[in-house]
Amino acid sequence: MKEDVQKIIKNSLVSLQGRWGLDAIPEVEIEIPRDESMGDFATTVAMRLAKPLKAPPRKIAEEIVAEIEDLITHAPPIEKGGRWGFDIFENIEIAGPGYINFKLKNSYFYNSLYQLLEEEHSSLRSDIGKGRRVQVEYVSANPTGPLHIGHGRGAAVGSALCNILRAAGYSIQSEFYINDAGLQVKLLGRSVYARYQQASGNDVPFPEDGYQGDYIESIARDIREEEGEKYLNRTFEDCGEFFTDYSYKMMLANLETDLKDFGVIFDTWQSEKELHAKGMVQDALNTLKDKGLLYEKEGATWFSSSEFGDDKDRVIRKQDGEFTYFASDICYHKNKLDRGFDTIIDIWGADHHGYIPRVRSVLEAFGLPREKFEVILIQMVSLLRHGEPVPMSKRSGQFVTLREVIDEVGTDVAKFIFLTRRADSHLDFDIEVAKEQSSENPVFYVQYAFARISSLFRQAAEKHVLDADVEDQSAQRNVLKEKIRQVDFSLLLEDEDFLLMKKILLYPMVFEGAALSYEVNRITFYLQELASVFHSYYNKHRILTEDSNLSLARLSMCRAVQVVLEEGLKLLGVSAPERM
Repeated sequence: MKEDVQKIIKNSLVSLQGRWGLDAIPEVEIEIPRDESMGDFATTVAMRLAKPLKAPPRKIAEEIVAEIEDLITHAPPIEKGGRWGFDIFENIEIAGPGYINFKLKNSYFYNSLYQLLEEEHSSLRSDIGKGRRVQVEYVSANPTGPLHIGHGRGAAVGSALCNILRAAGYSIQSEFYINDAGLQVKLLGRSVYARYQQASGNDVPFPEDGYQGDYIESIARDIREEEGEKYLNRTFEDCGEFFTDYSYKMMLANLETDLKDFGVIFDTWQSEKELHAKGMVQDALNTLKDKGLLYEKEGATWFSSSEFGDDKDRVIRKQDGEFTYFASDICYHKNKLDRGFDTIIDIWGADHHGYIPRVRSVLEAFGLPREKFEVILIQMVSLLRHGEPVPMSKRSGQFVTLREVIDEVGTDVAKFIFLTRRADSHLDFDIEVAKEQSSENPVFYVQYAFARISSLFRQAAEKHVLDADVEDQSAQRNVLKEKIRQVDFSLLLEDEDFLLMKKILLYPMVFEGAALSYEVNRITFYLQELASVFHSYYNKHRILTEDSNLSLARLSMCRAVQVVLEEGLKLLGVSAPERM
């Protein structure tokens, strides 16, 4: 719908451009009026043109409306722009200082609904990306402990964003960056080493800041079972490499298993240790040195990040010759650029907010335009039970793990709830609400709408409205599709019919907005609204009536709801069950 309205407005502006003496036509932005009585769509383009044309916006709006009406009157039938021609408006009104409000004809809604049912999922996507290459790096948790619910939220956001961008025509690579070269991994090895020695009666002190939790003892037991007392009474300096390597690889395998069970699969896993081993960190720093962006001070090597908007310069090699974490990040982000991505998206925990300017400075130093790097911050999740905070996990020793949440409420519920709010907003996740089968549980409410429509199809088969097997949903949908040309959509005349049709047909606009803004929650919010409108419609109107033509029209509209629900849920990585 949005594209059709935009196209007509743009055509009118092209016609007026010469008369106005405009060098360029501004972007035509379309919005939905808050007050439904004002119409279906509105544009503020007249107000945007007021300054360059040096004219009152209302006068400009009058000229635009007159030009649209002239186009409607004189456009040859073969060139009736948009899918349904220029003549799609019931009326066009100017409001306030220069808003132009558009009310669409009933026939436009019927034709659009028919088009959706003919094309189904392909009609809900648009090729915004044009094949541009985008890398999305997310989760990238240290392989030193189980994933917590914050990681789970990041995983849900990252995975859904990749799905949305792929559907929008971008070429996507998803990546997990393995932090396997720093002090934290060595500390994991020390923690497991201490538990291994203690389990054999060797009183080795546990590291003061070591990793707690049952999983450390579990790894130590696995080593004892596999290696026996081979490392008993040996110093960490003597066997620490084995404990570190064994422990982090086991944790990484567990992370990958948990993510797969959560429905999150990465295209690539990039090791930090590998970057060091291949000399890529030093090569990246040499590139900066050649650009004159490194200098020595107080025995350390510094990067001139303040030249690119950072609040101060940053140390990349310490006085003892060791690289800082930032040196690895410099190399890693140069590596992303070297792989030819047009846009780089990093998804981080909100506590990394202060890190954005320094990484942006690196990418700008290597030549990436500022607007080609985006960071999405994931705010904290508070896990509740009946409104009360959930105690710490025994397994992690510090937090509730993603695995525990998946096991209790399921992947679908966890994912959907993680995506109900903007990523940078705090989220309260109440486990008991998540398990309810009611409208209080957002994912149940949406999935139930899909299942309810599936039930309608079974009833339609039983009543021979659709000549198909009662248990064969695919056959039922195919029969309906074959009958689409016979459906009389003009029988859908109730206010609730148009409310539901409008909500269905808004999906492409919501999808495009989600893809351009990287805001996954727009899809989640829309699906909840669509489910709510459908359930209200279902409760007020019989779908399968004595009138076979009306039944077919209403069932077809319900199928359109189902197509949109299925598409949206698929992008979120959530299932669409036929029975609940």
